[in-house]
Amino acid sequence: MLAALLLASGGERADPRTPPALPGQPPPFLGTAVVGSGGLTAAIDAYGDVVDMRPAPAGAPLIENPADRQAAGTVPADTGIAPVVRVGDGPARPLWTADAVGQRYRPGTNVLETVARFGQVRVRLVFAATGSFLACLTRVEGDARVSLRSDEAAAAKGLRCDDGAARRIVREAEAGDRRWLRRARPLALEAPVWAERMYARSLLALRALTDRRSGAVAAGARDGWAYVWPRDAATAALAYAAAGYRPEAELATQFMLGLGIEQAARFHGDGSPVRGRAAQGDEIGWVAAAAEATGLIGSARHASRILSPVYPVPWRDRADYREGEPGDFLANAIASGEPAEQIEREFGVGSGLAREHGQEGAFDSAAAWAVRPFPRPQLFERVHRTLARLSAESGPYGLLPGQDWSGGEDPWSAPTAWNAWSLAALGDRAAALRLMAALRRGATAAGALPERVDAQTGVPTSTTPLAWSHAFTILALQELWPGRTASNFRPSR
Repeated sequence: MLAALLLASGGERADPRTPPALPGQPPPFLGTAVVGSGGLTAAIDAYGDVVDMRPAPAGAPLIENPADRQAAGTVPADTGIAPVVRVGDGPARPLWTADAVGQRYRPGTNVLETVARFGQVRVRLVFAATGSFLACLTRVEGDARVSLRSDEAAAAKGLRCDDGAARRIVREAEAGDRRWLRRARPLALEAPVWAERMYARSLLALRALTDRRSGAVAAGARDGWAYVWPRDAATAALAYAAAGYRPEAELATQFMLGLGIEQAARFHGDGSPVRGRAAQGDEIGWVAAAAEATGLIGSARHASRILSPVYPVPWRDRADYREGEPGDFLANAIASGEPAEQIEREFGVGSGLAREHGQEGAFDSAAAWAVRPFPRPQLFERVHRTLARLSAESGPYGLLPGQDWSGGEDPWSAPTAWNAWSLAALGDRAAALRLMAALRRGATAAGALPERVDAQTGVPTSTTPLAWSHAFTILALQELWPGRTASNFRPSR
């Protein structure tokens, strides 16, 4: 017999340990998928546990799962809403003790299926979210019974399980996602099936992480990431615009134009600043680019003047996209509109571009931004040589942010995707496709792009999916296979 129990968030033990992962899988309680359509948002781990839930993508948590505990490996085993299984008269077992587990989205949707095998018994969990409700459907193959315990979970008041309401939520989520996806500008007819699938999954990831009422784009569905970074959200707006989602692009940009952008590096979903990190040097430039792309402000230069209390845009002695110590960085100079001559003078090293003046050989992947979305044609040759050097040093799963990176060997999907975008724009299609292949290898089985993956295994090691990575992927795919104007996009199954 089998019983699936939904356990409440919590944990009283003084020093809990995160349960061990199944071979080839990430640890429990690290989200690997997100469900939702801009309202209630839930992150699901590789084992079907709901490990983060919020009333909106950048809203306050309904389920607490601190990122520092995940990093320390001290997440209690009863965190979140966790299915457990009882086979025959055996003990209740979570899915991370199964013989095998797999995960996929239903085609063209953010409806997630997790399938686990316990001997001859197969368990299928389906999660979907619409409005303010999360639905869970369970199906068992084998001699089994199913029971659910959710009344103890304060965080699960919006949960509907195995009833008519749950089935209706799943149907509505499927229909809504597919209807929304049909609005996308299709890739060119010659685009391969893998590109269409990656395009559709990336669009749906943005849909899940964008508040449909306010336009606030959360970086990810996880503690510490469920905020709005202007840089990340602006890239999402650019991706929406490139894919033909003009209303979504405008709403996301309007949200950013309403922020006190000089107050912080991150913002809550209500627009208030998140304390602890000062404004970064590229924020104004990215928001200005989104404002220009959506037509809300006539030009990026005009937008920068509106957004900044002083002009030219302040970028010196500020943190860059790596969010470390402040300095005078290449990425900030490019995003903030500095002329090509000055960038070349301050950051030119050999034949490429370094992160900081005087860093011999320390090429930076953000050099790509001088091609897209902040073109400096005078720098294109230097940028190409920089990106070629970094690509040559990349592993099977993508790039590090730069040659001076000190944060370990795990590749990052966002730099990999933005380099592919700019290489495609430079006409180096072969190099761009190699990086897209690395992104595909680093994606989960369900198609989600992690912020980082293990350099040896490709297993996610950080926030999954990451909106920034999926946004750059959309832009790279549109650069490689420029979209047709016709609507009714239907991703291949």
